[in-house]
Amino acid sequence: MHFGKALVSLFLACLAPLSLAAQSSSTPEWCRALPRPEYKALQRVLESDPWFEVYKAAPGVFAIYEPHQAEEVISYLIVGHKQAVLFDTGIANIHRVTTQLTSRPVVVVNSHTHNDHVGGNWQFTFVYGMDTEFTRTNARGSREDAQAEITPDQICGNLPKGFEARTYATKPWKISRTIGDGFKINLGGRTLEILSVPGHTPDAIALLDRENGLLFTGDTYYPAPIWLFRPETDLDAYESSVKKLAMLAPQLKLVLGAHNVPVANPDVLPKLVTAIQTVRAGKVPPHKGDGGKTLYTTDGITFLLKAEAAGVH
Repeated sequence: MHFGKALVSLFLACLAPLSLAAQSSSTPEWCRALPRPEYKALQRVLESDPWFEVYKAAPGVFAIYEPHQAEEVISYLIVGHKQAVLFDTGIANIHRVTTQLTSRPVVVVNSHTHNDHVGGNWQFTFVYGMDTEFTRTNARGSREDAQAEITPDQICGNLPKGFEARTYATKPWKISRTIGDGFKINLGGRTLEILSVPGHTPDAIALLDRENGLLFTGDTYYPAPIWLFRPETDLDAYESSVKKLAMLAPQLKLVLGAHNVPVANPDVLPKLVTAIQTVRAGKVPPHKGDGGKTLYTTDGITFLLKAEAAGVH
């Protein structure tokens, strides 16, 4: 997850205006920030899909974006000669999209198992999961969390055709193989390495494509307020994880996060380390957010923390 609609107002001044079709009083405020201008630099494919927007983020890498839901999740299809990895599955029928993008077998790997990243897991035979209780619990599915994703204030426009809102739940899925830090997936001409980066959740991972200089960061980094307030969040672990990722920055060409905008410069990773350390040292003034949460912004990076956790080191 990344941030709620009430927080988007902080950033509207620098974002593109909304299309005429969405400028009604009933439009959620976060939706008014769309379309995001960064997508103009990317090649769009499958332009007829009514729910997903699909872009080529790098050779053999498709960013599958859900702009109609407030989380603005980005899943990634990474294609090799023999098989492909789908890094996260959003909330809608992503299987339909992947079959249009590749005929190769698809393995699902989740950046973590928050509801907005696993909604399509059940549609796939092969789902690799981290060996954590958090992962196993979330693999059982959820109705309450899923319903929270589709309330009127969370949807921009119409839900996908055939989407049953009243009965919507994250369906259970089977973990077909347990993975851990350093596990490698050979796609044929392309190898992806699992990097354990707990903090946002206990099962958070990044995917590293060393040969092509690509790092898929999930919810450890994305260009929006980074959620570090939920009960499963561990700030000490998060700080250690971002240090681990920052060490890779000189080897990278692109950083690809899981929300809002799919590509970032690798120099954001050392900035991320400095930012979280500065915030935790109590050197950044807070800004109030919703529900007792607190926003801290430094050097262009924002964290959303519990008020009582912020500034404690």
